Order: sequence, then structure tokens, then C-alpha cells
Amino acid sequence: MPFPTLADVRAALRRPLPGRPAQLTMAPRPRPLDAPPGANPRQAGVLLLLYPVDNVLHLVMTARAAHLNFHGGQVSFPGGGWEERDASLQETALREACEELGVCHDDLEVLGPLTPLYVLPSNNQVHPFVAYTPARPTWRPDPREVAGVLEVPLERFFDPQIRGVETRERDGQPLHVPFYALGEAKVWGATAGILAELTSAIAAAPRPVSAADRPGGPGLPSS
Repeated sequence: MPFPTLADVRAALRRPLPGRPAQLTMAPRPRPLDAPPGANPRQAGVLLLLYPVDNVLHLVMTARAAHLNFHGGQVSFPGGGWEERDASLQETALREACEELGVCHDDLEVLGPLTPLYVLPSNNQVHPFVAYTPARPTWRPDPREVAGVLEVPLERFFDPQIRGVETRERDGQPLHVPFYALGEAKVWGATAGILAELTSAIAAAPRPVSAADRPGGPGLPSS
């Protein structure tokens, strides 16, 4: 689709979400996206943080430190498990972005949630939230959790040329793994499924009439 704007994201999140069918287009197969009976998953929140760079809407992701118990070395969104001090899973996502990337701004605007999905390897029920900040943050990654910061124009995830599928073996069985290729990095698993829902929602939403909603354009919070 043409250059996605903040207005496009707002319009998408005001409509019914595409949900599981969209997530499944980029989910490993076979692997459940719903918790099996008796799983009792840990509840977790992740943040999809959007911000403008040269009037282009960007999304930040992290390369997780290799030593972490789950998903070490993978590309993901900042996030983690709910804690008793968190008033909500949205607060969990915001707290984790603060802890992992040093983004603790009061001007973060939460635009809305996406569809929760289950992550089998870590037994997490992941609740994604989309947020926006009007200026590119200064990243202060926590080296205990974050090996690198990836800043990606949102429009890249609409390019079918960066999508691929590879087959891996898991527990003696083939696992078909769709991914987004970002240079040498591959975005797959729950992160890819979350991105698939966001891009599907944006593509399906009617585009706003006004052309003034590019990041940093008229009608948006100034940076």
C-alpha cells in the first residue's frame, strides 16, 4: 500500500481487528496461537512503538540478548510478563519499553491493542499494544536484555519481497516458519504474527481523506 501514515494506523485500530486469520499468515506451522487446556500461561504485554523519522513512520524492535532463557537472539518488541505492580497489561508493555529501551516518556500515546496470541515455547499469552511518540526517542538499551535496536520504516512490512518461509525441525517434526527479512535479521514467530495483523488492519481500513497526517505534518502533535 502507499506510504502508511499515523492517520492510517488510527483508522485501522478503530475498526474490528482482523485477528487470528491475519496472525496465521506469518505464524509457524503447525503451532497453536491459542493456549491449550490446562496451560495456565503467563500474561505478558509488548509495545509496538511508532515514531517519525524524516516524516516517515518507523517502528522499533529489539534484538534480544543471546543468553536469555526464552527467545534469546531473536528480534522482538519490547515487552515482558505482567507484574503485581502493573495496573494493567498495557502498563506492563509501557514499563517494559522503559526498562529495555529507556523510553519512559509521558508523551507516549497508546493508540490501541491488537489481538492477544499464545507463545508456546515460553507459555506466554502476549497482549500487543500500539503506541506513538511524536519524536524519535533517544534509545538507552539495557545490555542485560537487549543486544541491538532495529528501527524499521513501517512501510517495509507491506513489501511482499521481504517475506519468506523456511523449514526447521522441531521435536523431530518439520516446522514451517514464515519470516520478514530485514537485512541479515529475520523476524518470525509471535513478532511476525503481530506485525501481520497490524499491516492487515492498516491495509483493510479506508484511508483518511486528509493528507495532513504524515508524522510531523499538520494536525499531529509537534515533535
